[in-house]
Amino acid sequence: MSEKLKNILSAHWRGGGGIYSVCSANRFVLEASMLQSLKDNSVLLIESTSNQVDQFGGYTGMKPQDFVNYVKSIAHSMRFPFEKIILGGDHLGPNVWQNEEPAIAMQKAKEQVASYVNAGYTKIHLDASMHLSGDLKEGEKPLEAKITAERSADLCMVAEHAFQNSGFTEAPLYVIGTDVPIPGGAMDDLENIRITPVEEVAESIEVTKEAFYSRGLNEAWERVVAIVAQPGVEFSDSVVVDYNPAIAAKLTGMIEGFQPVLFEAHSTDYQTGEALKRMVKDHFAILKVGPGLTFAMREAIFALAQMEKEWLGLKKHTSLSNVIETLGRVSFGNPQYWAKHYRGTHDEVAFALHYSYSDRIRYYWPDPSIQKVLGLLIKNLNKNPIPLNLLNQYLPAQYDAIRNGQINNLPRDIIHHKICQVLSPYSIATGLCQLQN
Repeated sequence: MSEKLKNILSAHWRGGGGIYSVCSANRFVLEASMLQSLKDNSVLLIESTSNQVDQFGGYTGMKPQDFVNYVKSIAHSMRFPFEKIILGGDHLGPNVWQNEEPAIAMQKAKEQVASYVNAGYTKIHLDASMHLSGDLKEGEKPLEAKITAERSADLCMVAEHAFQNSGFTEAPLYVIGTDVPIPGGAMDDLENIRITPVEEVAESIEVTKEAFYSRGLNEAWERVVAIVAQPGVEFSDSVVVDYNPAIAAKLTGMIEGFQPVLFEAHSTDYQTGEALKRMVKDHFAILKVGPGLTFAMREAIFALAQMEKEWLGLKKHTSLSNVIETLGRVSFGNPQYWAKHYRGTHDEVAFALHYSYSDRIRYYWPDPSIQKVLGLLIKNLNKNPIPLNLLNQYLPAQYDAIRNGQINNLPRDIIHHKICQVLSPYSIATGLCQLQN
């Protein structure tokens, strides 16, 4: 699949589009992504992050091969051709082990990268941009570009060796970059977002190329397809900073001198369709989206739960799911995924847990008690379909889709459709909806 991805990105410089990347392990999100790709008859790029999936299991409990098998099983259930899925690894490097000495952290990072390549991932983001224990820090300055480049090249050597011994036929493509936005959205004031200076992008490309060449990775450098940069897009709990082409204009102009390397944009969640189109035009040809998809899923589930109460609340012998209440209780009682992100009173934190753009509540959906009540919600509404006049009150777009025969009046179809409302602008912006892959 690396060849298909490379062809899509190469076509960008001939007036083509790009590709969006689904950064999620959520089953509903992955199912909806496959439905969108089936509709578009396009390839599908799915990525897992370094803290989500690694050689030890990550926070999902999945190693890279486990994640591949997981995606493969979903593809089978959705009748989606697995050979049209491109798997990517995001932020691969010492991110999870920043508190350890460089030698130890980098050894674990090398094992992580090798495990991804051995599992069949073909898009590898080499991210060695973080300070490790013992690295000299100068205030808030990024890690020295040369150190980042050397460590990235060391990771690439491991990836290349793993590929050569893997039995796979398509070599991995690489993304580099030192200016990586905070995964999952910013925590602080967004008034002064740091746009990546063009000189830093140029330096990063040049010193990384030098580090690759010094290790004999000349051919691997030809497979570096993109660099991560911050073009001024971000979101926090309640604010979205929209893409401004004028602010990013210098980046747009400079990357043209480094063809075929393109930009990869993180934190594009909640951007408008027009902003996404302009980003692709401005050479941000890989658009990453994650929390925005689980946010849409949460919106659909909350609406279904409210309708369940209104529709079935007075019916005898019917147990309501109480999904919202259970989700709130479980997430509030286990603050590890939100404590560093949400501040304020009990009520303010509770509101953020439910409605924040950063969507930290996405980490709690796999909890067994939440899965149980979510299953009950789906069971209740499968058995007792929501009256359309009630559905129109809460989910008018899904009401229209049911009336037009696009989806069935079933909770899973409704949730998928809600997620696809977010995916569709990405499909249009990147031109995937026009490709016949």
